[in-house]
Amino acid sequence: MLRAIFNFLFARREDIPIEYKIRREGSLDRRHIPPSRPTHRHRIPSGHEATKNLKGKCYVIDGDTIVISGAHIRLAGIDAPELDQPWGKKAKFALVALCKGQIVTADIQEDVSYDRLVAKCYLPDGTDLAAELVQQGLALDWAKFSGGAYRHLEPAGVRKKLWRVTAKHQGRYKSRDQHAN
Repeated sequence: MLRAIFNFLFARREDIPIEYKIRREGSLDRRHIPPSRPTHRHRIPSGHEATKNLKGKCYVIDGDTIVISGAHIRLAGIDAPELDQPWGKKAKFALVALCKGQIVTADIQEDVSYDRLVAKCYLPDGTDLAAELVQQGLALDWAKFSGGAYRHLEPAGVRKKLWRVTAKHQGRYKSRDQHAN
């Protein structure tokens, strides 16, 4: 035990594991340590690689993220409030109500967002989940990624209601995680 402590205290900088460098330097907290094993959530589950789409029942994480067959999928072109923001839980449960008991089809795009696949998601009747959330006023069109495809569906005054999402799009709002840096 003493040998380990001695080696740690007098080790060369490049020999110190990154977790200890970060803690010692104090510039980052534990959330920013790279995972010890790689995460593979963004990979398409086996059997679906050729088709570039997933089909199945989904689990809703928040207003713009679902899980199908273990793959985390972000709805393309929109942004919904986070769960800890106003309207965040309402957006999540609206998406739950849309997807409940339904088979969701996700047409996967090439992008990856925060270790999630990005996809346009549809119900069996052809309903676009992203368009439906925007139409209900629980998500905003993110023109940077959608090219403005959902902007015409936004109800009047929704950008004022979802002001934190709007501020994030304009680069004026930082979440608590971004303030830690």
